[in-house]
Amino acid sequence: MKILIKSVLIALLWLTSQQNVIANEDYTIDSDKILVTVVLKHQQDKSLTELQQKMDENRFWQSFPPKGAEIDSWYVMMGLGQVITVKIHPKDLRSLNLAIEKSAWGIFDTDIYPTYEFKGIAASIKAKKVASDSQ
Repeated sequence: MKILIKSVLIALLWLTSQQNVIANEDYTIDSDKILVTVVLKHQQDKSLTELQQKMDENRFWQSFPPKGAEIDSWYVMMGLGQVITVKIHPKDLRSLNLAIEKSAWGIFDTDIYPTYEFKGIAASIKAKKVASDSQ
């Protein structure tokens, strides 16, 4: 968790330093949905069998993702748990939170982060920096 926080802080500092580079650019997100990253950390004091039993008891698979949520990505990170990016309408944020509280608590430690796609922006910044360096 400390590494994640440090990484986010470093990224924010870097972005702040790059503000003059991107201030004149239009990086508007063209969507009526937001991205939310859900981190489900395995409770390592439980075996996989215990986790799966608890998921069945909590009706995890019937509850998550909630109606209206679209899974953008779902990865298993060995040693950590599952990292899921969900696209939702802002009005459905409460439903997402309730689905996690009702079905994931007691199985996973959870973290939830508002998220946005940066890949295209990073590629644009990189291309401009490479072009300016070659001049």
